[in-house]
Amino acid sequence: MKNLWLKNPEKHDFPAANDFLELLFSTTKAKGFVDNLKKANTVNKKAKDILRASEMQLLPKNNIHVKENIKKSKDGIMLSPILLVRSENKLIIADGYHRLCAIYYLSEDLEVPCRIV
Repeated sequence: MKNLWLKNPEKHDFPAANDFLELLFSTTKAKGFVDNLKKANTVNKKAKDILRASEMQLLPKNNIHVKENIKKSKDGIMLSPILLVRSENKLIIADGYHRLCAIYYLSEDLEVPCRIV
């Protein structure tokens, strides 16, 4: 299968992650997570394992953002790695939930580049 992923997250992914994390943590703690995500190495994890660890529901295939990301991947447009935060035995998808769901529909066993703090 062709490469579906960019090497590094796009710049706009970090402010998006911060906005989400500020709903769960203090502004200072959210900023700290994002600063660490910017410096973290990108690693690969299977789509099915990320979804299970996050305890999130798989979005429907017809969700507008999931559908858009499936189309991008089929059109050869590479997707941005996802941003993850470990918290109390649960994985938080700080940015990239729709991308993860899209890739899961292509194959749950596909490796997903991500940064984890």
